[in-house]
Amino acid sequence: MSIKSIFDWIYRLIKGMFIGTGAILPGVSGGALAAVFGLYERIIAFLSNPRRDFWRNVLFFVPVVLGALFGMVALSHPLNYFLNTARIQVLWCFVGCITGTLPALYREAGKEGRKRRHLLITVCTAVLGFVLLLAAQNYLNVHLSPGFATWILAGVIFALGMIVPGLSPSNFLMYLNLYEPMTAGIAGLDLKVILPLGLGAVICVLLFARLMSLILKRAYAGVFHFIFGIVIASTAIIIPRDYSNADVGTYLASGAVFVAGFLVGLLMNRLDRKYKTDSSTAQPVDPDRST
Repeated sequence: MSIKSIFDWIYRLIKGMFIGTGAILPGVSGGALAAVFGLYERIIAFLSNPRRDFWRNVLFFVPVVLGALFGMVALSHPLNYFLNTARIQVLWCFVGCITGTLPALYREAGKEGRKRRHLLITVCTAVLGFVLLLAAQNYLNVHLSPGFATWILAGVIFALGMIVPGLSPSNFLMYLNLYEPMTAGIAGLDLKVILPLGLGAVICVLLFARLMSLILKRAYAGVFHFIFGIVIASTAIIIPRDYSNADVGTYLASGAVFVAGFLVGLLMNRLDRKYKTDSSTAQPVDPDRST
């Protein structure tokens, strides 16, 4: 195995860690991060038609899945801890990371051309998405008792966050008062939580992945400019607004982690452009379409 192959494997592992951590971070969408890191189109292509190049895709996604599992399981406890003890700094760090990757997502959105209506889609989606997310954050609060059927529903919502970029499953699970029991169950490897979650996710993938693949084939630029708008809205919604208990150290630390996250995002952009980790190995979504 060459040095470049090892680097690519580690790089996909790191991307998976970001996606997995983002999937359980309130306000962040795993699908949006997959789009930001250039993996979304290939994930949808694989999920919509698993038999096509099955083993090639499995080998490609092994480090991504391992990284995502590590991000969800191993980091769920420390993430919950720091969200409770240093929430402002954690959120500013993620805002920085996502902001640093926005140029790459903008380039991806315009890969097949860009017209004025696509920019209008982005602006309208960002504004409307922010308003809807803010309304849900302030007014949606439903109590569901944890159980087998409830965890299947949670798995469906969780998978939708990957298939529909910008949909934050963690936010919706918080609105349903299932977020904390879910993260506790994942961190504790509780099969009564994990198995129905997985079943719900599989059901969701079978129902919606192929539909999303067809939509991408027919309206690639529109879909990705919509995603770009949603990413902007979902990033804006997690910017901390309550600084009632903040001191000077909080502001300095928040600025530092934002800059650090932003630089990490820019670094990942540069690595993507330099090594073309995904585009050089990715298969076309459609045999008649060149990627």
